[in-house]
Amino acid sequence: MSHPPLPTPGPDLPAARVAEIGGVVARVTAWAASRADVAGLLLVGSCARGAARTSSDIDLVLLVADVSAFGGDAWARGLGLPLPVRTRWWGAIQERRFATSSGLEVEFGIGTPSWAATEPVDPGTRRVVEDGALVLHDPVGLLAALTAACRRG
Repeated sequence: MSHPPLPTPGPDLPAARVAEIGGVVARVTAWAASRADVAGLLLVGSCARGAARTSSDIDLVLLVADVSAFGGDAWARGLGLPLPVRTRWWGAIQERRFATSSGLEVEFGIGTPSWAATEPVDPGTRRVVEDGALVLHDPVGLLAALTAACRRG
């Protein structure tokens, strides 16, 4: 499974970091597509809007049926993200932050599909999507509907 092309990063981002970001996004996208419990995967933030810098992290929203199934770290280690950095809650989303051996941080905002509700779109969700979003995996069109609703205003 491939993901849509990533936006061209800022000119100051080294080629090695561009390749590393692309590799992580490809691995996570293929992993998400292989799992029946993943309802959607969304790349957000600076990488999604083509403004990544050397200090940028990769921000992903992972929508799953059971958030508690992602409380451990084994699934992230399997994705090449061996170093847990932080876990905390932001409303309906649990932040799980990991780092690669090079220091690139990957943040998963893990929530249920209700995070992407469009009737109405939650103001926090709208801010995340409007700040830059690229749908990576969307088996039932949940994220396509969300991004369309955010574009409509």
